[in-house]
Order: sequence, then structure tokens, then C-alpha cells
Amino acid sequence: MNSKIRAIARRIKEYNDIVIARHVGPDPDAVASQIALRDAIRLRYPSKNVYAVGAPVNKFKYYGTLDKVNEDKLNNALLFVLDCPNISRIDSADVTKYKEVIKIDHHPFEDKMGTIEWIEENASSTCEMVTEFLISARYRANKEIAENLFLGVVADSDRFLFTSPGGKTLELMSILIKNSKINIRDVYPKLLLRPLNEVKFQSYITEHMKVTANGFGSLKIDNKTITKYKVDSGTASNLVNNFNNIEEIICWALVSYDEKNKVYKVNIRSRGPVINEVAAKYNGGGHAHASGARITKAADIEKLFKDLDATCKEYKKSLKESKKEQPTE
Repeated sequence: MNSKIRAIARRIKEYNDIVIARHVGPDPDAVASQIALRDAIRLRYPSKNVYAVGAPVNKFKYYGTLDKVNEDKLNNALLFVLDCPNISRIDSADVTKYKEVIKIDHHPFEDKMGTIEWIEENASSTCEMVTEFLISARYRANKEIAENLFLGVVADSDRFLFTSPGGKTLELMSILIKNSKINIRDVYPKLLLRPLNEVKFQSYITEHMKVTANGFGSLKIDNKTITKYKVDSGTASNLVNNFNNIEEIICWALVSYDEKNKVYKVNIRSRGPVINEVAAKYNGGGHAHASGARITKAADIEKLFKDLDATCKEYKKSLKESKKEQPTE
């Protein structure tokens, strides 16, 4: 058991009130990790008050229900922040109202927010890290907890395409499946089954995506189109990984408008170029090859697209130069 896991287990034991938060606009990894950790702590310590907070997302309801908490009524509480590197993106939790904060995250470090910051950039997902914690600290994972963790890992690793070095992801999933006896054939449909209108929406994206000579693909999706296909503004986020195998594209970005929050949500993926540094210039960030941004001005979208296209150009140039430098036999 590493020192971070040992320290986290100790803090859980010490606190009676525990709140678990994640980032706004969550993906399966964020929701699954917080609900799985909450339920595992409740199993271990039935008398503790443990809550998973954040705005509910209807499409993720199969992970479980979230809780509502009045932070002002908590006394000496512990806050977990999962899958969220920066304070500004924490959903439904104020770090200043807690005695102690613990961060568990697989994104590159941005904001310090806790007394314990367990960050593993090589981890496939936060669900992988929670799985490691439960196994190492000898917490029990029932069928529901194990299914949530497995689905979160599958989603964030794009079905194990991106895994931690040395097969750690697969090793942890093997232990999880063996201990909980979940049937992965029964679990996969929860994540992969999609309504026909969403499949048609994906076809629309494929047909209308603009692709530059440098291999950058992009599409701005207006609310009229979203209404036509009977999806929501978050659907593009869920589909962005599905464009990973197009030969002519090495980086791509999908943009939709969040009417409620008055912001353009940008999801960016890459098969080579490093994109998180570009995303950081536009109120975003993330991983080297999977990032996002939130933009308030429409004009900035085109600026972002130009920057990403330039990044693709530089990447292709570097590949050509590296080939030239390789010795010939």
C-alpha cells in the first residue's frame, strides 16, 4: 500500500461527515468514481454520513443517485475532489467550507486544493485509482460498486485503448472482476447501447466535419441541429472518442453551445499532437491527447481551431524531420 492510499484510508476513518465531489459537466469516469467511492465507504462504515454531490445527469442515472448537502450544516467535514484538477470546475462543493480536502485525479496538476493530493497522470482514469485504493485498503466492492468502476475505466480508456503502463489497468480490472464476480457482458450494454437518433447524430458529425490539409477536423454544432436529432448539448462530448480511427484526422474538436450556462463546450482529442497546452489558453486543459475548453466568445472558437491546426502542422513537420534523422542501412 503506497503512502497516499494509507493516508487517505486513515482520514476516512477519522471523519464522520464525508462529501465526494467531481467536475462540472461530468463524464462516466467522474460520476462512476464518486458514487463507487461513496458506496464503498458506506459499506465499510455504515454509521458515517457520506454524500456524492453534483448536478444530476439523466444519461448517467444507471450509476446511482446523487445526494444533496447543506454545506453550512456540516461540522468538521472531509471533502474528496475526484477527476478534477482545478478548483473552478468543482461541481456543488466549496473547498473553503471543509476541514480537510483530498484530491484523487489522473489529470496533470493545476490547482493545489487538498492536504492530500493523489495524482497519477499515467492512470487510465480516476475509476482505476479508486479501484486501486479499494483493493489496497481492503475495502469491499459489491456488484454495483464493481460495475461502476469497470464502466468508468472502460469509458475513459476507450475500451482499454489507453491504459496505464505495464498493464496495471488490466491487472486491477482482473482483480476487481474476480473479487466481485461481475459479468462484463451484462455491464457493457449500459455504456455502449445508444438510441438510433444518437447514431444518426454521429453520422451527421462525420458528414459535416471539416478536415484541413494538416489533419485537423472540426465541427461547430448549433442548437437547431441538436433539436433536430433529439439529443442534448452533452451528446457531442460522449461521441468525441468515436472519431479516433479516421486515417486523415490526427486531431479533432467538436463544439456545442450550453444554453443554460451560456458557454461553448469544446471537446478535443488527438492521435499524436499535444493539445492540453492549447486548450489551457482557452479556459480549458486536460490530458496531452484528450482535453476540453469552455469558451464564452464565439470568435475565440476560430482562434482555437487555428491554434489546433497549427499544432497539427508542427506535429507532422516534426515527424518528417525525425524520419530524415533516422540512419539508413
